Amino acid sequence: MAIASEDDFQHSSNSTYRTIGSSLQADQEALLEKLLDHPAPGLQRPKDRFYGTYIIFFSLGIGSLLPWNFFVTAKEYWMFKLGNSSSPATGEDPEGSDILNYFESYLAVASTVPSMLCLVANFLLVNRVAVHIRVLASLTVILAIFMVITALVKVDTSSWTRGFFAVTIVCMVILSGASTVFSSSVYGMTGSFPMRNSQALISGGAMGGTVSAVASLVDLAASSDVRDSTLAFFLTATIFLVLCMGLYLLLSRLEYARYYMRPVLAARVFSGEEELPQDTPGVPLVASRFSDSHTPPLRPILKKTASLGFCVTYVFFITSLIYPAVCTNIESLNKDSGSLWTTKFFIPLTTFLLYNFADLCGRQLTAWIQVPGPNSKALPGFVLLRTCLIPLFVLCNYQPRVHLKTVVFQSDVYPALLSSLLGLSNGYLSTLALLYGPKIVPRELAEATGVVMSFYVCLGLTLGSACSTLLVHLI
Repeated sequence: MAIASEDDFQHSSNSTYRTIGSSLQADQEALLEKLLDHPAPGLQRPKDRFYGTYIIFFSLGIGSLLPWNFFVTAKEYWMFKLGNSSSPATGEDPEGSDILNYFESYLAVASTVPSMLCLVANFLLVNRVAVHIRVLASLTVILAIFMVITALVKVDTSSWTRGFFAVTIVCMVILSGASTVFSSSVYGMTGSFPMRNSQALISGGAMGGTVSAVASLVDLAASSDVRDSTLAFFLTATIFLVLCMGLYLLLSRLEYARYYMRPVLAARVFSGEEELPQDTPGVPLVASRFSDSHTPPLRPILKKTASLGFCVTYVFFITSLIYPAVCTNIESLNKDSGSLWTTKFFIPLTTFLLYNFADLCGRQLTAWIQVPGPNSKALPGFVLLRTCLIPLFVLCNYQPRVHLKTVVFQSDVYPALLSSLLGLSNGYLSTLALLYGPKIVPRELAEATGVVMSFYVCLGLTLGSACSTLLVHLI
């Protein structure tokens, strides 16, 4: 029988996490869930048969970021449409060159700003609108918008390029808002489940990026017409969104999921002056001034998650500052050779595929290793260290260059390595902070805390996207 040191076990209010020196996962969960999750009398904890709940949350994670990933990855298509040309590889400077040069930055801003507003709205709706209504309504909107975008693929927009750009941005705004409500609602819901389900959802988001990158490469290789490849590309996303809707409807039929989705017991009321109890299992907490309100208490959530919130915000700030605005404009130094590797496939491979695969690996790594812990000073330290990635990417072969003429890294290996490092650090560090957030608060605040942690994500993405436009102009 394996004997684990008590130091290996890290306790929180509604779940557990483990360090690198922990014993086997099954042994830990069996022991710690008995300590921290007391089932109601007569209610036995069911098993996740065939990992059905895990697979569903992983799939929903893919669907939560699939629209954004498919938008960003289809670079050749946007160059073709917005360049007002019959060939995506034309060397002419089109009329809408400003739109083309800064399209990724415009797209990033259009996706992050409405996300912030929708997160605030979703927080206010946590106790007013049932989570299944928010999830299904947002999925329906996402599906409808993506069908419109798919329908426009075969439409000739050469006579109204700027109008098409405006339609694309409006669709992105609506799509982003709906995706935010969907992802934050599901993520908040996983706060009441064991930690591995939250990890499945977050890892699924990275898998969505990897799937979109692979699908883009396959479509580019299989079709010579960018419109045909993009049509197949967008149809893939549409079909998967329909699948996500079916899987979510199936979730409530699983006994394991129903057990953790059961209503939370009424909260014990504390006065507004009392300190939050530290890591007290089974003791719900709601400030008295919020006890009769439909709005979750924000102050205790912010107090408990302040450090983790900073980590999440800064991780995504650095990531969105670089990806995709800077990454997608780094060209091969051997582009003039005319080979497919240095032209057609260079950005899809070195930027989209490598970044998303590394991001997936980083997120999946948290299923086995969870260090540093939520209270460690090393976690913010590693997060701040990622700042060094900014000048390293700028010194690659970014084009066009107006102010900074010097290219220091004279090899195509460097952008590939840097993209991998950016994705790996983003995946691991952000997932750690996001996993810890809903687990260090009482169970009845887990969903609201999930929405707050999603707000930190969007805050980082918004700040990074806004600054990326400035960085691109400085280069």
